[in-house]
Amino acid sequence: MIQPRTPPGTLELLPRDQLAFQRMQQTIREGFERFGFLPVETPVFEYSDVLLTKSGGETEKQVYFLQSTGALKEGKAPELALRFDLTVPLARYVAQYENQLAFPFRRYQIQRVYRGERNQRGRYREFYQCDIDVVGKDTLPLAYDAEMPAVIAEVFRALDFGPFTIRINNRKLLNGLLRGAGADTPEKRAAALREIDKLEKAGEQKVRDGLTGPEIAMAPEAIDKLLGFMRVGKGDPAVVLAELAKLDVNDELFKQGVAELNTVIEQVGALGVPSGTVAIDLSIARGLDYYTGTIYETVLNDFPGIGSVCSGGRYDDLAGLYTKSKLPGVGLSIGLTRLFFQLQEAGKIKPVENPCAAYVTIVDPELGAECRAMATELRQAGLNVELAAEAGKLGKQLKYAEKVGIRFAVIYASQEKARGAVQLKDLRQNSQRDVPRTELAAAIKSTT
Repeated sequence: MIQPRTPPGTLELLPRDQLAFQRMQQTIREGFERFGFLPVETPVFEYSDVLLTKSGGETEKQVYFLQSTGALKEGKAPELALRFDLTVPLARYVAQYENQLAFPFRRYQIQRVYRGERNQRGRYREFYQCDIDVVGKDTLPLAYDAEMPAVIAEVFRALDFGPFTIRINNRKLLNGLLRGAGADTPEKRAAALREIDKLEKAGEQKVRDGLTGPEIAMAPEAIDKLLGFMRVGKGDPAVVLAELAKLDVNDELFKQGVAELNTVIEQVGALGVPSGTVAIDLSIARGLDYYTGTIYETVLNDFPGIGSVCSGGRYDDLAGLYTKSKLPGVGLSIGLTRLFFQLQEAGKIKPVENPCAAYVTIVDPELGAECRAMATELRQAGLNVELAAEAGKLGKQLKYAEKVGIRFAVIYASQEKARGAVQLKDLRQNSQRDVPRTELAAAIKSTT
């Protein structure tokens, strides 16, 4: 016999845990819709030439390709690939339907993505991302960059996992610093940003080794200055912005990044995001190459080991790979699967009770039709109800209802019928009482 098993890097849950996962997903969805974002879905796979745009950085090295059995036998190169994020498919979507969309285009997307991650606990090959993006035509005001932290604050307040910090930086500021530190080509700066993005996980020495390597070849003294700058450039936005204003950096890109950071921080406050929730962190870089301006990472203060739970940023050039129109955007993404797993491991997420309010038993075959009608009445009253398929031993039916987590069992036999009542058994409290037949729905509702 074939052994039943799941591939590594996938998350498969039992029903009550799945309910908890879906509750999180619904909370995020409601938060996105509260800010006027509309849903879209894109295919799980894209044409390889559309997906592999040479703008996804390290992630594009983890792509799964698709091939039919016929094409495989013919030795053809894979024409399709599974999406590794939702941003590249969005760029294709916006370019393809540009003439049918209203701009600025505000969308949210909650779907699975696929990456060839190394097999280790808590790292997933198939996982849900929850994304929002605002895409403009020709221009996109910085007001949308400021709106992203407001959405993050709303969502994580509703998720109620404790205090969180939204860390903000600007790629222009970083690129200006790198340009002054000897990374004199766009390719070197992109490679340097990917190295800097590893700072929190890998540590300074690993980043230093990468920056001095042949691809970037940055001078040791320039690296010292760069890393020193990042160490002090963290914390209260007013303090960090004041320190940036004192720096004598004669680079226009750097100055533009500082100005944008000032504008975003000012507007974030006006949107009601609590002041202690936002921090500037000049060490965050984001590994994906398509980010061009504001960037975000969010951490849960009580669970620092989880790392970033929500990240994103501004990208001015991504859609230009598919259209001549200029379609700048800004967005963020929540890695829902990893977040759920990590918080479940930490004991922060508990299985959800079965949303089914009652289990209607059938004890007497002659009363089966009445029991079925009773279940229908309860459903029409707005209750979730499961019905026994056929008459059987009461003990076995009650044991089943208890195992699946249904709180109430409805018992209706000849004795109950004779007195115009039903027995309502509370399986959690191991108690039961007679309820008038006509008041059953009200009795269940009053205790749920």
